Amino acid sequence: MEYLLGFLIGTAVGLTGVGAGSLTAPILILFFHLTPQQSVGTALTFAALIKLAVAPVYFYRKQVHMKTLLLLCAGGVPGVIAGYYAIRAFSARDYQDIILLILGMTIATLALYSLYRAVRRVDHRPDKDHSGWLPLISAGIGTEVGFSSAGAGALGSVVLLNLTSLTPARVVGTDMVFGMVVSVVGGGFHLSAGNFSSDMLYKLVIPGLAGAFLGANLSSMLPARPLRLALSLWLTWLGGELCWRALSRL
Repeated sequence: MEYLLGFLIGTAVGLTGVGAGSLTAPILILFFHLTPQQSVGTALTFAALIKLAVAPVYFYRKQVHMKTLLLLCAGGVPGVIAGYYAIRAFSARDYQDIILLILGMTIATLALYSLYRAVRRVDHRPDKDHSGWLPLISAGIGTEVGFSSAGAGALGSVVLLNLTSLTPARVVGTDMVFGMVVSVVGGGFHLSAGNFSSDMLYKLVIPGLAGAFLGANLSSMLPARPLRLALSLWLTWLGGELCWRALSRL
């Protein structure tokens, strides 16, 4: 079951560019009964390994805008560290149900917004470059990633589309590498603290890498919009289920 899960998530990431952190953490909580802290740590490390493997493709295609990436990392790296310490503090005080509620609300909100963008076909290109705001905004995104493992892909692409004049291809590549950086940093902190399941991570990574490369190759042949719609609906359900579980125990 774990091997199939890793393959399916990896394929979703390769096809749509999002899902590694957003999908993995709630599934590990709901179906494999890991603690929120373990789930976030495992999800971040899994996302980091997948994105490390596919990142060279985006550099080779020259889809990464280095100046924008550095601006994102300037805020995102401190943010993801702050998110790690936030979930650590909540876990130390045994606020597991509150963590579940925040995770559920975060994932459901991101999924609903992604669903809205897919249905409405929102594609706005700004007249002026506002990339000076990127460090401040990416600090919030990084904090969310460190706390919930979700948000780098969905929020990062929205921010780049609305604040920069990058082409859609460069938005995808730059956002993917930004997600890789914050996942590596956040995953490293969780790994050093032992907040992960080594057995689960091993079972996810190998098929996940195979799925990511398969999805990347299929992405040029399959329509991305229906896949994003299906993924958003699934994430909305997962987020709602986390919220319901947390509220029923409060």
